[in-house]
Amino acid sequence: MAFRPHAFCLATLLAVPLAAALPGWWTAFPKVPVLASRFRQESDSAVFGKMAREGNLLLARGGKLKVTYDSGLTVTSDGRHLVQYDPDTRTAQRVELARAVRDFPLLGILLDPARIGTLYRAESAGGEAVKLVPRAPDIPALTATGRKGLLHTLEWTDPTGARQRLELLDPKTPPSPGPTAFKAQVPPGTRWATPNG
Repeated sequence: MAFRPHAFCLATLLAVPLAAALPGWWTAFPKVPVLASRFRQESDSAVFGKMAREGNLLLARGGKLKVTYDSGLTVTSDGRHLVQYDPDTRTAQRVELARAVRDFPLLGILLDPARIGTLYRAESAGGEAVKLVPRAPDIPALTATGRKGLLHTLEWTDPTGARQRLELLDPKTPPSPGPTAFKAQVPPGTRWATPNG
């Protein structure tokens, strides 16, 4: 029987499943200039049980972030430093953004989506879901989903074994915020804590 190279190539291609294309919201995510949303953060731990917190999130390019929990706790980044302020204890802490991202790689994904490719390999998980496979052993695997063209959820298991879920309840791309949007609001008399290390 004559060898037919085109038939062999076709059979080979059919035998190897093609990688599914990543959803459109994921490929557009690194280019979103500003993202704002109400959010719900859930944790399920064998030690602490189930906990949930809600608040507002504002992200912008250049490592800018403002998270305001309904409890009053705020986390603000101006692109150089990250400041956490707790009104219940009237304490605040400032760390260099580079150090915060090194200690918490997930923070780097939100603050600089362009870093995702250096930290993770993205694979389609079907539909609007993306599985993020870590490139280093010290960062957790992630599952991300999108809705209406924007990030919707991030899920992972932290180093303590607790299951974590961050859900953006109403993500949108508002106009660029003013220059004071990412300035930490820390009242006089606040006690500044020294970061460890």
